[in-house]
Amino acid sequence: MSSPLASFHLDLEGIGFDQGASVLLRRALSQLPPGRPLRVRGGSAGFGDALQAWGRARGLAVQLDADGHAELAGQPTSGGGASGDALTDDAVLETPPSTWGLAARGARVEGGGPSFDFPLATKQEVWSDEAACLYRQGASAQWDPESAIPWLTPRTHPDEVEDAVVAIMTYLVESETAALVVPARFASQVHPYFREVMQVLALQAADEARHMEVFARRARLYGWPLGTSTVSAQLSLKTLVEEPDFALASFLLAVLGEGNLLALLRFLALHGPDAVCQRVAHLAAQDEARHVAFGLSHLGRQLAHDPGLQERLAHAVERRHEALAETTPLDEGLFDALVVIAAGSVSPQAIAHGYDAVVSLIAEMDRGRRLRLRRLGFSPREAAALSALHTRNLM
Repeated sequence: MSSPLASFHLDLEGIGFDQGASVLLRRALSQLPPGRPLRVRGGSAGFGDALQAWGRARGLAVQLDADGHAELAGQPTSGGGASGDALTDDAVLETPPSTWGLAARGARVEGGGPSFDFPLATKQEVWSDEAACLYRQGASAQWDPESAIPWLTPRTHPDEVEDAVVAIMTYLVESETAALVVPARFASQVHPYFREVMQVLALQAADEARHMEVFARRARLYGWPLGTSTVSAQLSLKTLVEEPDFALASFLLAVLGEGNLLALLRFLALHGPDAVCQRVAHLAAQDEARHVAFGLSHLGRQLAHDPGLQERLAHAVERRHEALAETTPLDEGLFDALVVIAAGSVSPQAIAHGYDAVVSLIAEMDRGRRLRLRRLGFSPREAAALSALHTRNLM
């Protein structure tokens, strides 16, 4: 028996398939150049028959000779991977095959596997050039609520200010609940081939779970019960949770809602009446800044490939505004609580100062929305108009 191509040799000596011969065969085949046969010698009892059965099960042609040698031709059936595992934009396929399944990008995928149906299965829908970097930053910036926050700080501010803090923390818990539900839902829809995006969304959900914990814990820190959840806040958050389109949900939540929340947290880090409130707000703001950055990166890339998306984003803001048109303006309880926190007391002079601070906060939120809208290609006039339509309960 001879082959026109130079063969590679494997001597199994007396090792049979019940002693690990298959391990050495698989190893040799994995290192075999395409088109080259593998010449195998074995001395175990029944080696030839066992080898033929093993080869047939793997789609390999096995030829035996009288000297106890065999030749295996072909390669185990497998599907090709991407051009590599580099985290560069051009190394990622636009549309991975449905049979890629849960395999790691860059791996060889054995043929004949099941198909998977992931709703978000194209690069244009999900990819962000910054996803890998943002994930690494987020993973390295995780913080432990128990050790990162001075929970034993005694209360020195008056009851009226604590009432206000509890009201804001109650609002933040439900806002962060919505901010957890949205990325968690879409993370399960993203094709695993785009693993960096899945990781970012999963990390966002983990961030929000931690925020919910610390906001609720701060609300109850000094023995106060939680505050009131308003109908207008629930209706506003419901429109975020129920948005089925990934791009639109990312726009409404990350670019607009969490952008506002970022300004609010910085306000609390500055005006909070105690070290716990300030520290909680500061740490949460660091996380929220990454969430906003991912939303801008993801949508910026998508807009570059689909200019028509900009009109859909604008319509999403308009539809949400119309759906919430019958709700109350910025909740008076939320507004008043922010005023009292910035004031530090309920004296007329302090309240006047706190009122000015909250007016400045609302203006800062508007400027931030306009800036982020401009980054997504909206004109100054369009950005101003869309910013003015944003939900009046901040998220």
